[in-house]
Amino acid sequence: MIKLENYVTGRWVTGDGEGQLLYNAVDGSMIGATSTQGLDFAAILQYARSKGNPALRKMTFHQRGLMLRALALHLREHLPAFYQLSYKTGATKADSWIDIEGGIGNLFSYASLRRKFPNETFCVDGEPVSLSKSGSFMGHHILVPKEGVAIHINAFNFPVWGMLEKIAVNLLAGIPAVVKPATVTSYLTEAVVKQIIASGILPEGSLQLLCGSAGELLDHVTAQDVITFTGSASTGLKLKSHPRILAESVPFNMEADSLNCIVLGTDVNPDHPEWDIFIKEVRKEMTTKAGQKCTAIRRIFVPENKMEDVWKALGKALSQTTIGNPENEKVRMGSLAGQGQRDEVKAQVQKLLASSQIVYGSLDSVELIDADPKKGAFMSPLLLKNDRPFDSEEVHSVEAFGPVSTIMPYKNIEEATALAKKGKGSLVCSIVTADRTIARDFVLGAGSHHGRILVLNNECAKESTGHGSPLPLLVHGGPGRAGGGEEMGGMRGVKHYMQRVAIQGSPTFIGAITNVYQAGGATHEEEKHPFRKYFEELQIGDTVVTHKRTVTEADIVNFANVSWDHFYAHTDHTSLEGTIFEKPVAHGYFILSAAAGLFVDPQKGPVLLNYGLEECRFLKPVYAGTTIGVKLTCKEKIEQEKKGDDDIAKGIVKWLVEVTDQTGEQVAVATILTMVKLKQQ
Repeated sequence: MIKLENYVTGRWVTGDGEGQLLYNAVDGSMIGATSTQGLDFAAILQYARSKGNPALRKMTFHQRGLMLRALALHLREHLPAFYQLSYKTGATKADSWIDIEGGIGNLFSYASLRRKFPNETFCVDGEPVSLSKSGSFMGHHILVPKEGVAIHINAFNFPVWGMLEKIAVNLLAGIPAVVKPATVTSYLTEAVVKQIIASGILPEGSLQLLCGSAGELLDHVTAQDVITFTGSASTGLKLKSHPRILAESVPFNMEADSLNCIVLGTDVNPDHPEWDIFIKEVRKEMTTKAGQKCTAIRRIFVPENKMEDVWKALGKALSQTTIGNPENEKVRMGSLAGQGQRDEVKAQVQKLLASSQIVYGSLDSVELIDADPKKGAFMSPLLLKNDRPFDSEEVHSVEAFGPVSTIMPYKNIEEATALAKKGKGSLVCSIVTADRTIARDFVLGAGSHHGRILVLNNECAKESTGHGSPLPLLVHGGPGRAGGGEEMGGMRGVKHYMQRVAIQGSPTFIGAITNVYQAGGATHEEEKHPFRKYFEELQIGDTVVTHKRTVTEADIVNFANVSWDHFYAHTDHTSLEGTIFEKPVAHGYFILSAAAGLFVDPQKGPVLLNYGLEECRFLKPVYAGTTIGVKLTCKEKIEQEKKGDDDIAKGIVKWLVEVTDQTGEQVAVATILTMVKLKQQ
């Protein structure tokens, strides 16, 4: 009998004892067994902290991101083998694509996200805060990687995506992971991890795998660790209440299965395109992964006068779903992940039937293609109907984690909103409507109880990723029953694995710590203009103070003519009564342009081009006769990656531009960006 291996403390090992048997969800044949018995869980966590963590912490965000990209490219080379194993979980080709290539896509997404972070081992968070009148004392926030390990306890439904969507985030943040997939489908996770380890792309200790029970793992967590859990709300609550987690205040992010819903707007009729969009979306969410998704639609809310039309249309759509062996090209819905999961779903359906009735499908029979219902974990999609949703608690509290959903009526959008919230917190809900007012009222009314809301209509349907698709750059999670946690979310997710530290001190020292010039900090002027320096030669705080220029009425008139900006405040003396202006004022963009004329070094040099403008504020009116000067300071440097061998080695330099008048007061402040060549090509 084949025994799955765990990857711990730098080696592949099998656990002691016979372990838990694993079966093919399609034909019931034995795949193997797995066990974590006999493993030293304390040593596993310590290995991650002592090996993986220091190695990742030394890498910059850009290096970590490039590491994720290399890993994604490597895994793509092994797709056929992953798909072949995925079929054994009951997943169709389309289901497997979501799990496997969707997971790899997360690696690519977080690899690209590196560009949003500095090329540093840490990052600045938010804006600086002045804490004194003279500006000599200030505060800021930075984020540094925690010194622990991310422990991911995942569900059975997405053995690849569930792992990759989480480790992409913690690896970019700079901390290692121990992944514990659900045992029933862990053989697919094991295959992917084998390829990850074989690639040698990750530093030693960055990733460990437990194919089986988590054992006493949580007994050894510390305050520097982060735990994520995906699964049932009851199991999550049990884990979250672990004495060690409570004693150490260990961050615990829970993403629990929830009673997600979809609402058909009162404006949608059978002859509208939104009608077909609604029917297709519900069918897709009921049958994709055989309904085994934490985001699947469990509750369907429909205007009461359209109930019969909708459930009949849904029944017709579901009847066109071919079920059976996922390796057969004709099959559109495979099996559940195992017979144990199927039995659990049927037991939950029995609870729902206390107040609902089946209007499509059968609990006892299912028509299959190329499969035996006695051997595989197949079941028919089930559409239930509940006519009294405000009086029935089961439909808002019992989840059948399979191809099961219940249709219910509502009178108006206020009722639909109230019903959506009866799920006591959901990962996602959708509303299908072509009416903007309905969409706005529902989103603002139901938003407090949902982690994500999809507004679906004919405008976006063709390109919509759908109700059930969490996206890397959007938050995945929800309040209440959904667990109260957040995953992914772009930069937001990365910050869950980092410690936010408030730092206080002088602008000079805060600038030295952050590698970002802080207003009021020490600067240094040299005879050599900063624009004559290559990227490596520039230092944070390099400054040039320009000569002066007096703004004239001719400047204002000429700029209006060149720019075609004839806004009255610049050109009309007679329209200024009741405004803040005493006389025609210079254009803000003229002031910025004039500032550039003062600080730019005109000769050809390392500066390749003006890359853009990040921040700009016009603080005080500038009239004809005002004399302005500029202080230009090197604020931040970001080295760029070369796109190819022919590309020029370069970086982006951010400059603080401070424009003052003859009184010394600031009239404008901006951050401009230039692209600067590296000396070492």
